[in-house]
Amino acid sequence: MEEDPMMATLYKNRSVAEQNSFSLSWELLMQVDMFDLRTAICGDNTGLKRFRQLVINSVMATDLGDKELKKLRNGRWEKAFAPKESYVDTSTEVDDINRKATIVIEHLIQASDVSHTMQHWEIYREWNEKLFEEMYDAFREGRAEKNPADFWFDGEIGFFDFYIIPLSKKLNDCGVFGLSSDENLNYATRNRELWVSLGKMVTADMLQKCEEKWAKKGSAPSSVATSAETGPETFQQEANPDEPFDQES
Repeated sequence: MEEDPMMATLYKNRSVAEQNSFSLSWELLMQVDMFDLRTAICGDNTGLKRFRQLVINSVMATDLGDKELKKLRNGRWEKAFAPKESYVDTSTEVDDINRKATIVIEHLIQASDVSHTMQHWEIYREWNEKLFEEMYDAFREGRAEKNPADFWFDGEIGFFDFYIIPLSKKLNDCGVFGLSSDENLNYATRNRELWVSLGKMVTADMLQKCEEKWAKKGSAPSSVATSAETGPETFQQEANPDEPFDQES
């Protein structure tokens, strides 16, 4: 938001990266030469509107910083998968199916967004290091205030405890992956254990590599000027991400 304040204003400082990503991808899908693909996916205009809403909900679900959206999604999950006797349910069977389908898709998108944390340790390490390097570069270029090395070890533990493992448990509970549904949870739990044991050493190693790379560049931290562009489509008011197919919150 700091690098592109005009875009942040356009999207009302909420889920800026996610909304912009959707706008760019939807613009591509709506091109003339994508007609056959749109027809195969949606069938007609009613299906297109339904698909658009589902994609918006799914993309917005990857915004980990919006506590309000997270609370509403958790509420829908409880309503979809909690025992019926725990609340009064006035919805129809179709409503129930749509609700479950929508919330499972949202959680699958969330899992795909952080899938490296739920795979083998070496895969987790590879993509964790890429993110660390990206954030370290931003720090050295003056685009981020903090050196990621200062918070990386503790931050990863918190990420596993409060996001990755709870998400893995939900995917396991709903059985969306069938007999292999527990695989993501097992990998996430194991990666957390290994990170607690090796994370400080791993962080120090990543920091050393980044510092050596910058030493070769011979560059000093500098400010980066950015230019804002206008024109992206905003959908925040058009489609409520907490009103999926069943139109319930």
